[in-house]
Amino acid sequence: MSFAKNLVELRKINNLSQEELAEKIGVSRQTLSKYETGESLPDIEKCGMIANVFGVSLDDLISYEKSDSQNLGFVIPPKGKHIFGMVKVGDKGQIVIPAKARKIFDINPGDNLIVLGDEGQGIALIKEKGLLGMINKAKEML
Repeated sequence: MSFAKNLVELRKINNLSQEELAEKIGVSRQTLSKYETGESLPDIEKCGMIANVFGVSLDDLISYEKSDSQNLGFVIPPKGKHIFGMVKVGDKGQIVIPAKARKIFDINPGDNLIVLGDEGQGIALIKEKGLLGMINKAKEML
């Protein structure tokens, strides 16, 4: 997906008119329309302002590619949030953590992961070192 398509999708998902978004970033509606059609591109400062309005990373605003197989067709995720796709649970309950997730969260072979669960929210994984660090900080605050 190109910058222009990402911009249009984010604007529509956030129920903003071209006029409203243009006002937020300090350009005319006509200029914003040119960004959305791909006729022109904003400078880096305006791109940063647009990313901030929508709470997404600048990188995702510019180059996010929506692929149904990877992110289930969702719009650009908020900054710091990720959609890594779907994994299949094996016969013994094993899953393969996607490579991008392993890279972002520095998960390496041999690392211990703690599985947390909430019957209403689902399952979460946390690195053992991360959880122990949070527990130790909580103890210090007591």
